[in-house]
Amino acid sequence: VNVGQAVSEGDKLVSLEAMKMVTHVVARHGGKVTNIAVKPGDPVDAGQVLLTIG
Repeated sequence: VNVGQAVSEGDKLVSLEAMKMVTHVVARHGGKVTNIAVKPGDPVDAGQVLLTIG
């Protein structure tokens, strides 16, 4: 996704890979992506904000 992009509930936003397993993060609600807090390849922690939908 990109900043400014409209998303709907259930849209796939991010794919996270850990130990060769991929988990998809989907939108809980619709709106516009207002911020992306990480770049592809960045390590992330549990509970970390990846992006914001406004």
